[in-house]
Amino acid sequence: MAAVTSKANVVISRSAASSKSNRASACPLKSCVAKASAANTVRVATSARSSAFTGERLSASRSVQTASSRTNLEVVGLAQRAEYIWFDGAEGTPEKGMLFNEMRSKTKCIPEPIEVGGDFPEWSFDGSSTGQAEGNDSDCILKPCFSCPDPIRGGNNVLVLCEVMNPDGTPHRTNSRSKLEAIINEKVDAEKPLFGFEQEYTMLGSNGVYGWPSNGYPAPQGPFYCGVGPESVYGRPLAEAHMDACIRAGLTISGINAEVMPGQWEYQIGPAAPYEVGDHVMVSRWLLHRLGEDMGISITFEPKPVKGDWNGTGAHTNYSTESMRKPGGMEAINAAIECLSKKHAEHIAEYGTGNEERLTGKHETCDIYTFKSGVADRGSSIRIPRPVAMQGYGYLEDRRPAANVDPYVVARMLINTTIVEA
Repeated sequence: MAAVTSKANVVISRSAASSKSNRASACPLKSCVAKASAANTVRVATSARSSAFTGERLSASRSVQTASSRTNLEVVGLAQRAEYIWFDGAEGTPEKGMLFNEMRSKTKCIPEPIEVGGDFPEWSFDGSSTGQAEGNDSDCILKPCFSCPDPIRGGNNVLVLCEVMNPDGTPHRTNSRSKLEAIINEKVDAEKPLFGFEQEYTMLGSNGVYGWPSNGYPAPQGPFYCGVGPESVYGRPLAEAHMDACIRAGLTISGINAEVMPGQWEYQIGPAAPYEVGDHVMVSRWLLHRLGEDMGISITFEPKPVKGDWNGTGAHTNYSTESMRKPGGMEAINAAIECLSKKHAEHIAEYGTGNEERLTGKHETCDIYTFKSGVADRGSSIRIPRPVAMQGYGYLEDRRPAANVDPYVVARMLINTTIVEA
């Protein structure tokens, strides 16, 4: 297939530009983390050899877990605990910065247990405390849209992902799931779009990136991608615990791996349908933050957490339709790429905050102002995997989304550009 290359007039969104200027004037990563950690009584390990999940800490953790399990059995008979989860829509904004995430949750005790997938009641929260409402009219409504077993509490306890609604029943401005729902029609259903979402993230400790020396940097990139051993991999206990939790929750996690920058990891969600990929990514993000809470490790989806010769953090999205997956589907793949080339600027504007620092043309990216496609080319905007090109059908990979992108937005943009408006 011939490569497709074009230039686009990309306009960096106000939030992205503001985020960039905010980072430029803010304190360096290590001092930022140190200030936030000063008020935290949990001591965080800062090297691979002093993991927060080894030695006495591990023994203490097991004792606590055993006691917690006994307590849990007693509590289960009294009430089901449903963790209502939502997001405030401010991931990656200057207000959040690098350390704070958009996930929110609170626990509802339900005397008569409801099965996973059942009809969970609506609830409300104080939107003025999450930046989603004004104080004089602060109530926002939580409308359950997805539920799964709670892998942390166990028993009959559940995680309940919710859409945020206004009191009049209309979707809140941060409700990106409803915008995806609005474009799903018979044409979309007929194509049965599927997504594979590669969620990269970076672990942070009290001195910066988790496992990095307190003063200085680790060895240059090279030994860390898919590495093994304490000299190559930092934070595996959290990555493994997160994978196990996702499996127990029934999420469509399909794998994990250590990434190019030490302390950076990736997990994959999919193949999944449009709503499913968004729901599962959001719950998996909540689980990652929640487990990090127990281990004293913060998680950031910042697209470029460390400046300089270090890889950024993305959310490469694998995408296919029924037409692409059939023999001869390369024609549909090429047609989709042509459509995407004409909407490059629109996609970039929605593909995450601070992405201009990641999409530079270096570190396995195409620069933000250029659209380029190619086979097995990790410096392209859209990559066609070599096996797909060889067999003549399959899927494409959109390499532009930043790690902090909203998965519902990625699904909506790809469907709208390649199916609805094609």
